Amino acid sequence: MRILIVGYGSIGARHGRIAASLGMDVCFVSRNEACPYPRLDSIASALHRFMPDRVLIANPTAEHADAVKALRDASFAGAVLIEKPVFDSLDTVPNTDAMRVYTAYNLRFHPLVQELRARIADKPLFCASFRAGQYLPQWRPTTDYRKSYSAKRAMGGGVLRDLSHEIDLSLWLCGPAVRVAALGGHFSDLDIDSDDVFSTLSTNARCPVVSIGMNYLDHQPQRTISLNGPDLSAALDLVAGSLTVNGETLQITAERDITYRAQLEAFASDDVSTLATLAEGIEVVRFVEAAETAAAAQSWIKP
Repeated sequence: MRILIVGYGSIGARHGRIAASLGMDVCFVSRNEACPYPRLDSIASALHRFMPDRVLIANPTAEHADAVKALRDASFAGAVLIEKPVFDSLDTVPNTDAMRVYTAYNLRFHPLVQELRARIADKPLFCASFRAGQYLPQWRPTTDYRKSYSAKRAMGGGVLRDLSHEIDLSLWLCGPAVRVAALGGHFSDLDIDSDDVFSTLSTNARCPVVSIGMNYLDHQPQRTISLNGPDLSAALDLVAGSLTVNGETLQITAERDITYRAQLEAFASDDVSTLATLAEGIEVVRFVEAAETAAAAQSWIKP
């Protein structure tokens, strides 16, 4: 299988390494001379010369729509996986024509998330909480955080988009959001122009009270989910690698590549049992925009 990856940043490099380990033939569209794989300077050239079976878009969020348009203009009709968030706004969503498009929310593939989803499969939920935070300068220790896309709103940065795994998981586990309220913005002394703190409250189809908190500020990284339902209390800590359900704890130390590898395997076989669809990726963008509107208006918003 030939896979073309658009963008050789940290996440593109990870996808390339894992794809190669799975026996895929890898090529990049990138101007980064550090890229150790075959490299071409445009999508049109890569489609003509490399003839990929599948394309993975891993450039900055604000450039995703242009990459999809370039694929469409070159009549690519294969499968495409777009890194999260799928687009920076609903206004930029392009026509995908005959392409099969998916969104890269790899945390769905974590074995503890899979176990949690199985435990709540047939149960109603009363309340749910999702939390994620990490100090932005710690994310990429070899890179000046002020120069990263995370720091720049125009490039699709900010916690609402950067940490949108939590939004995706809330919709995946609790159902579509019916209404959203939010508080958030840039409150810290980080030298960025994107939002560094956001908290949302929503009513979802499966759960009447869902809260999400995310920030760029936690010096001790956290990523947790807690759910309550009839005869069910579940607490998932992805940093500690533990899932506790009604007092019984399952501990799994999952190496970091496991979710990316499982996601690439699902992408290679068009297996949407866990892989996020384009529609699901767009629902996350819809939630993000509703949260921004709700925070600005200080009112409930219907996504």
